[in-house]
Amino acid sequence: MPERFSNEDIKRKAQQIAAQIEQSEEVAFFKRAEAQLNNNKKVQKKIAEIKLLQKQAVNLQHYGKYAAQHEVEAKIDALQQEIDDMPIVDQFKGVHKDVNELLQLVAKTMADHLEK
Repeated sequence: MPERFSNEDIKRKAQQIAAQIEQSEEVAFFKRAEAQLNNNKKVQKKIAEIKLLQKQAVNLQHYGKYAAQHEVEAKIDALQQEIDDMPIVDQFKGVHKDVNELLQLVAKTMADHLEK
C-alpha cells in the first residue's frame, strides 16, 4: 500500500520546495533586478508622475471632461512607454518571466504527476 501523507506533511514539503526556489539563481537575480529598479530614481520619478496623472484622469472623468481626460491618458501612455523602453525595465521583465516560467514548471510537474 502506498505511503500516505497528511496535509501538514504536504505543506511542510511545499515550504521546503518554496525555500529551494527562493535560493535559486533565477530568484536571486530577480531580487537584484527588482532592487535596482526600486532604487532607480529615474524610473521611480516616472512612476510617481504616472500615479499623479492617473488621479487627474479619474477626476477629469468624474467631472465629464473627457477631452482633457484623453490628453492625460496619452501622457500616461507616453510615460509608460518611456519606462518600458529603459534597459533596466526590460531586464527586469526578462527576469520576471524566467521566475514565472520556473513556478509554472513546478506547478505543471505536480499536476502531471497527479494525472498519472
